[in-house]
Amino acid sequence: MTDTIDAVRTALDPERRAAFERRVEREAESLRADVDAGVFDAPDAAVGLELEGYVVDDAGRLAAAPERLFDRDGCSRELGVHNAELHTDPDVVSDAGLRQQHAELRDIYDEVQEVLGETDRRFVLDAMWTVPPAGGTRQYLDAGAEIDGIFLAAQMRSVPRYVALDQVISEASGGRIELGLPGLDTARSMLVESLATSMQPHLQLPDPDDVPRYLNVATRTMGPILSLSANSPFLPADRYDESADLEDAFGRTPHELRIPIFERSVDDGTNKCRVPRDVDSVGELIGRIADDPTLVAPPELGEGGKGDPGSDRYPAFGAKRGTYWRWVRPVFGGEIPRGADGAPSPDASEESVRIEYRPLPTQPTLRDTVGVQALVVGVLCGVDATEHPLASLPWEDARTSFYAAVDDGPAAELRWTTRDGERTSEADVVYDELFALARDGLDALGVGAATIEWALGPIEARREADHTSPSAWKRARVREAVEDGAPLPEAIRKMQATYVERAASGAPFAGW
Repeated sequence: MTDTIDAVRTALDPERRAAFERRVEREAESLRADVDAGVFDAPDAAVGLELEGYVVDDAGRLAAAPERLFDRDGCSRELGVHNAELHTDPDVVSDAGLRQQHAELRDIYDEVQEVLGETDRRFVLDAMWTVPPAGGTRQYLDAGAEIDGIFLAAQMRSVPRYVALDQVISEASGGRIELGLPGLDTARSMLVESLATSMQPHLQLPDPDDVPRYLNVATRTMGPILSLSANSPFLPADRYDESADLEDAFGRTPHELRIPIFERSVDDGTNKCRVPRDVDSVGELIGRIADDPTLVAPPELGEGGKGDPGSDRYPAFGAKRGTYWRWVRPVFGGEIPRGADGAPSPDASEESVRIEYRPLPTQPTLRDTVGVQALVVGVLCGVDATEHPLASLPWEDARTSFYAAVDDGPAAELRWTTRDGERTSEADVVYDELFALARDGLDALGVGAATIEWALGPIEARREADHTSPSAWKRARVREAVEDGAPLPEAIRKMQATYVERAASGAPFAGW
């Protein structure tokens, strides 16, 4: 523990932070030069994926993940001891590539469940845990000890970078992070962020100069895609009173609670987690990341050390990008993607640029997950392939559309620009174009019709399902239980048990 405290003090040292900022500036200049020189050019578009979830025990209560779970490649630790992240290697976009993403994800998922099954636990694909551990949510999130002025949250992994970030954010908020949610108005530490889990599709672009244009388009797609995928409408059940009114609960919390929880749990007063403004060039984008407020100097980043995952050539810049908490952001560097034959793609290098698409909650099943991944990739590439005027939608409208989807899920008043350049909020028109663009984009990348339908079908089917998004299904199940006489906390627990059972079946959500 002494080593952790010493590393945290190193991360918080003003002189070390100043030295870190100077190194970021140097690496940013080198990065700009390398981008201009073609170092980050790639032969193909490629995709990858990060998928977070949490562990529960045989009673469905939140539980810690055993350390040996992370001996498997493709499964990584996350902020909370109950969290885990599955991640795929990148594949060139193709018939084989999309199916390989699903196959690899399935292999990792099955091995994770096998390990957890040895101790009567399971990994849940869900966007927010709602059945707390035996001691209750508040005790779980607030538990910890202060050692030499540094607070160590008991259920947060004692990674020095996490602890240092928590210290900065906690101090900025006067010791209690303001959440402003009913039943969860404040939190002792940023561990509260571990309530929520997400999926993050990655799209590698061959030409770095295209990245700003794709990022700007990505911002305009967040509302419609989130409206179909919202999945976190409830806090943990014990945060609601037995006599709580259902309509009041629905009215005071959004369909996608994950967004305000994350935005507020990491807020140091600079609003770092937000919808990014439009950007005109790669050089400007690099500058924005370099100039973003520095919270801590990564304690593990010494001379020649490696920071946040990204390019080994720019470890300080990569570490800085790790706290550039925008809902879409770039990543410089990575791995050589696999080609159609499963071997590393010829002529590719580890130096590439990709877009990390971050606003989406974890989906109920692996088929749903890969379907949403294909939708994101297809739409972004489809806008470019068809010269669709979506980017002309004003940034303010894109932001409004996103937060409308956060609040109202599939009932959100979305904002969109059609192929004809007309503005519309009609959901059917928006979704018609969304899926048409996804098909156009995947087709332009060489994906065959059968694979396109295999990937997009489960997501497009949500349009005709009884409940368009998982959040709407959850609300409906809770409403039914309350109308049958169950108190709201009991109704949430009952809904969650059904959700976990159906998610474990692997059947795509639209058929539930």
